[in-house]
Amino acid sequence: MLSELCAARPKALEVIGALVLRSEAMSIGAHPLTTSLAQLLAAGPALIVECAGHAAVAAHSAAILNSGVDLIIASTGSLADELLLTTIRDALRNSSARVRLPAGAVPGIDALSAARLAGLTKVSLQSSKPPSAWLGSAAEATCQLDALKTPTLIFQGDAREAAISFPRNANVAATVALAGLGFEHTWVRLVADPTLSQNVHRLEAQGTFGEMTLEVRAHPMPDNPRTSYLAALSIMRLLENETAGIAI
Repeated sequence: MLSELCAARPKALEVIGALVLRSEAMSIGAHPLTTSLAQLLAAGPALIVECAGHAAVAAHSAAILNSGVDLIIASTGSLADELLLTTIRDALRNSSARVRLPAGAVPGIDALSAARLAGLTKVSLQSSKPPSAWLGSAAEATCQLDALKTPTLIFQGDAREAAISFPRNANVAATVALAGLGFEHTWVRLVADPTLSQNVHRLEAQGTFGEMTLEVRAHPMPDNPRTSYLAALSIMRLLENETAGIAI
C-alpha cells in the first residue's frame, strides 16, 4: 500500500528498497528487496518506515537509529515493552536520528498531545472490530469468534496490557497512551462486534482543557482486516510532511 502511494508521488518520494523476511520475500514494487538490514542501510535511505510488526522493531530499530537514519514506527504497540523503549531512547541520545510515530487510525492524537501540556485527568479508548479482525489473537481464548451474535468484550485493562496481549490489533492503544497519560493510566476496551464492517475507535479524554469525545469508523485494509486503511494513510501523511514546505 505504501509503495503504491509513494509511486503516485515520484517527484517527492522514492522507495529505494525494502527489508523482508526470507520466508516472505515477494515483489511489492519496482524497488529491490533484501533480507539484510546492512544492505538496506548501504543503499543510503534518508528514512525507514517500519510496518512489519513488533518483532521487527525489536530486531532493527536500535541499529537503524545508530546509523543516523530516521525511523517511522507504525507498530507503536512494540513500545509497550519498557526494555525496548529504553533501548530506543538510548540510541536516540547518541544519534542525530529521530523517531516519528504516526497517529494511525485513532482520531484526535494532536488534540490529546496538546491537552497533555495543560494536564490530563482521564483517557480511555474503545476499539471495536468485526470478529474476523480478531482471528489469530488472544480473543480466541475468550470466545468463539465466528459464532458471535452480539458485541462481545474481549479485553479491558490498561494500554500496556492491551498492546502486549494484542500486538497485531492494539497499536492504537499504545499511540493513545504515548500521546496522553502513559500506558498504565490509559484505560482500554477491545470489542468483537459482528454487526460491524468497519473498525470503530472511540477516544475520550478529560483534563484542564475540558472534555473531548472522538470517534472514527474506518474501513479496514483490503488485505488485512486487523488494520484500518487510515493507518496507512497516516504514515503517508508523515512522509509527505518530510518534503512539504508547509506541514500540518
